[in-house]
Amino acid sequence: MALDFIPTVWASRLLVALEESLVYGQARVVNRDYEGDIREAGNTVKIASVGEVAVDDYVKNSDINDPTELTDTELTLTIDQAKYFNFYVDRIDQAQQNVNVLDYAMRRSAWKLREYADAFIASAMSAAVTGPNTIGTTGTPRVPTKTDAYEYLVDLGTLLDESNTPVEGRFVVVPAWFHGLLLKDDRFVNSGSTRSDRRLANGAVGEAAGFEILKSNNVPNDAGAKFRIIAGHSIATSYVEQILEIDTFKPEKRFGDAVKGLHVYGAKVVNANALAMLIANKAA
Repeated sequence: MALDFIPTVWASRLLVALEESLVYGQARVVNRDYEGDIREAGNTVKIASVGEVAVDDYVKNSDINDPTELTDTELTLTIDQAKYFNFYVDRIDQAQQNVNVLDYAMRRSAWKLREYADAFIASAMSAAVTGPNTIGTTGTPRVPTKTDAYEYLVDLGTLLDESNTPVEGRFVVVPAWFHGLLLKDDRFVNSGSTRSDRRLANGAVGEAAGFEILKSNNVPNDAGAKFRIIAGHSIATSYVEQILEIDTFKPEKRFGDAVKGLHVYGAKVVNANALAMLIANKAA
């Protein structure tokens, strides 16, 4: 018996699985304001922004200044990333399995696609953070300890305050070792109450210092050093993705069923001032 497969339904289920597992790609970290329709890799989204509006003093019975001509800039978000999966299930394996092999394989495919997409978004964000919004450098990374890891979160929050980043909805994505340091600080454990003691969806592990704390193994780093711990707000980064196609087919020279799918995506930092970053090493 052939696999019961409806492409449009499976495409939807795969996207849901991706959204449930993304850390950097979730709505609390990025926005989907410009997603729209994506037809193929290489498509672009044009993002226009308007310059500052001048405000002057008004003097009674005096002419006001001529209107200032507004300037605009245009950013381009390119959907330039494309990943595919392609797997095959032998008919004998199908007959001997008590589980839904296709369901399991689709979940595994979604997890793998998530790894690539999350790492791509994280890299794009870390590359866009400006120097004034960075604590530490690649030459002299900071080395947080259990006594000052929380303090670094406070410092990141201060940088975001100074760049007028909205307070509500701030996030910070930390590696597991940094989260471990926070768990040894009562200020973190107490501020997050029960939320700090259990794993939540999409990597959330608690709240502290004005941030929702997210944990990920995709925090950008150089061979286990110089971790780029990014804090910010979802207004900073736009992300677009689409499952363009999912097909089921029967390999000509095999007895079984195969499934292949194409995932395209792109990300763009549209407001770098709403991001801050700590470059840190794990203590030896």
